[in-house]
Formats: sequence, structure tokens, C-alpha cells
Amino acid sequence: METKAYFPGPTKVRENVRQARSLETMNPDMDPQFYEMYSNLGKDIGKIIGTENQVFILSGEGILGLEAACASLTEPGDRVLVLDNGIFGEGFADFVKIYGGTPEVLKFDRLREIDTSLLQEFLDKDYDFKYATLVHCDTPSGVLNPLEEICPLLKKYGIMSVVDAVASSGGEPVDVDKNMIDICLGASQKAFSAPVGLTFASISEVSFRSMAARKTPIASYYMNLLSFKESIANQWFPYSMPSSDILGLRRAVDNILEEGIGEFQERHRKLADAVRNAVKDYGLKLHLESGYSNTVTVVEMPASIETGEFLLRVKNEMGLLLSGSIGYLKNKVVRIGHMGENANTDELIIVLEAMDSVLEGMGYKRTANLKDLFLKHLE
Repeated sequence: METKAYFPGPTKVRENVRQARSLETMNPDMDPQFYEMYSNLGKDIGKIIGTENQVFILSGEGILGLEAACASLTEPGDRVLVLDNGIFGEGFADFVKIYGGTPEVLKFDRLREIDTSLLQEFLDKDYDFKYATLVHCDTPSGVLNPLEEICPLLKKYGIMSVVDAVASSGGEPVDVDKNMIDICLGASQKAFSAPVGLTFASISEVSFRSMAARKTPIASYYMNLLSFKESIANQWFPYSMPSSDILGLRRAVDNILEEGIGEFQERHRKLADAVRNAVKDYGLKLHLESGYSNTVTVVEMPASIETGEFLLRVKNEMGLLLSGSIGYLKNKVVRIGHMGENANTDELIIVLEAMDSVLEGMGYKRTANLKDLFLKHLE
């Protein structure tokens, strides 16, 4: 039996994106046309995430961008505020420490979005931080944090913001400029539905000035974001760009623009609402109490159902790979990804029918099936 994967990223890749990656490529080091294409692609990504900043595309999976931001901003002894209401939020502290910074981890309730009033109380007492890190959508739990409240508040205290928008950008409004985000990081493999391998980064002038004013050199060559600042103007990249990957991302971005950014995000919202309501009507419990992302829904399994066995049976009986989670949520929840190419009715019906069949086979008592409930909430 062929096994198909339905994860909250990497997502399904459309055929026209695969074909674009097979096209004859321009020389990314020497051809002026490549620099023009690269620049225009960055501007179009900027339209999707809401920024006039030049967006730079880096060769490496999304984690590259997160570490590069910390590498480029952090000097030994710098205090960095790490906002933590999820596994990836907490993980920023490791990057800060690698480059000699001192992370101050501010913990919040992991069952809901960051409470900005608590952040305000903290900053009233202590705001001596070079920058703060936060995750827009923390994929392991599916929590979505309010950028529109957090980043302007940080800016009020003179604190730069570094935002991991890997799992949200495209599927959720990010609004970089409106929300005063200094460095916003995304990746190719989530809602953009291109293959794994590219990071994109929107970098403010304030961030570039901070990098340029460092007293110590950036402790990395590959992750030095400052080296990209004049790359388009000077037609020189610090390393050869993966031109085939970038052509694929170009096509994936065009797919979003042709659908319409608002329509694309509305599709995510409608499908996410229908999934969440179907899950609740079915009798299952959503992991979060509030702060739901429109790109991933996280579901707790009933006490009578062992999560690992459930996922194994979905694979063996239905030919589907569904995703559990990691860290403190390992073997406790199942994640339903509805982002990018996976955010469509037919794909979600396949996932929900498989879940329904296996849960019933494991003795779960239900009064309706997930597919019918999902379709009812889509009406």
C-alpha cells in the first residue's frame, strides 16, 4: 500500500512547482537576470507577509533563518527576551546562548496565546533587552500569538523583535510593517507549499543598523544576514544561490498571488474553523483553550486511545502518515495540518475519514462521523 503523508508541513507540492524546479536555470552568480528574478520574488513574498522591506531568500531549511537572526544580532553579554508559550518559542534560548547572549525566558500559559498584559507588566519592571524572540504559530501545539499586540509593545520599549513565522506566513496575516516586526522569518515548505530547503527573511533597517554597529564580528559566515544587505545592488551573494529551488518557490508564490492573498488566507480560516468545530462535535478535545492557528489543529486523544498505536494503525490500515507532536506533547496529541496545498476540502476529508475509521476500530464511541460534521460546518 502506498503511504501518503499529511503533516503540518512539509506540505504537498503542486505539480507546476515541481515542473518549475526542473527548468533550465540561470547562473545565480553571474547572470543579472537571476538577481532581477530574485529581487522580484522577494518583493512578491513581501506582499504576502505585508512588508516593503526587501525580503532575502537563504539556502537552508527554516531553522537556518532563526539561528541566522540570533547569530547576526547577538553579541557576548547581550540580554535577549525569549517569549515562551511553546516548544519552538523556548528553543530560541539555545540560539541566543550559542552566540554568547544571555536569554531571559519569559514563560506563559501553553494552552493559549501570549497574554500581552502580562508582558506589559514584565516590561514595566525590566526592558533592558537588545531584542526579543517569539513564534507566531508554535507548530507543536498550534498556538497562534498576537503579533499585532506584542511587537508594537516591544517597539514601545525600544526592543527589536525577531519573529518565527515559518508555520503561519501565507496562511495567516503576518503584516510585518503594520506590526513593526524587525526580522520576520518564513520558509518554503509550509503554507507556501514549495519543497523544503529555503528560508526567507524580512529585515528592517533598524536591524541592519544594529548588526553594522556591533563591537564584535558576527560569529558565522553562512548565517551572517548583514552580508545580504547590498547583495542585490552589488549583484553578489555570499554563496551560490540554489537556483532550481528558487524557481520552484517563484512558482509557489505565483500560485498564491493568482488565487489572491485575501482569498488564500480566507480558505485557511474557513477550513480551520470547520475542522475545529467538527472535532468538538465529534466529542474529541482540542488541545488549546484559545489562540487557534488557521494552519494546524492539535487534538487530544481520548484516555482510552493510545496515541502511538492510533498513528501506527492509521499508517498500516489506511496508508496515511499523520503527525503526533514532540517534547512534552509527544504521544499525547495528533496534529491535523491544513496549510497551503493541504488546506483543501478533499485532502482534509481523507484525513478525517481515516481518523474516524481507526478511532471506531479502537473502540471509540461516536454519534456521527468526522467527514459529515466537517462538511456541515463548511456550509
